[in-house]
Amino acid sequence: QVQLVESGGGLVQPGGSLRLSCAASGSIISINSMGWYRQAPGKQRELVASIISGDNTNYADSVKGRFTISRDNTKNTAYLQMNSLKPEDTAVYYCNAMVSRWRGVRVKEYEYWGQGTQVTVSS
Repeated sequence: QVQLVESGGGLVQPGGSLRLSCAASGSIISINSMGWYRQAPGKQRELVASIISGDNTNYADSVKGRFTISRDNTKNTAYLQMNSLKPEDTAVYYCNAMVSRWRGVRVKEYEYWGQGTQVTVSS
């Protein structure tokens, strides 16, 4: 199995910063992509940012210029640096990973989710 463990959430004032981490562990051949999603109360889960490699990233329009996603392949870890936080960034943030694993004699891609970490932006 594969586990994704998130950390770094919390309460921050508007304009502040937080850094989320997501560490993957388990039977992993490779991690093809990692991403961060968020879900606010009463809203659907939405993509915040995703990364395949250092130069291949994707961001929601609402966070462009404020959030930065990165990954450390040696640690199977992804990070989300969140700056200039706004109250509308308040949500539970979930880590997502597309992971290649052995299934018998074949390699198959599986999707995994973390348990979520709360980010609250409030004065």
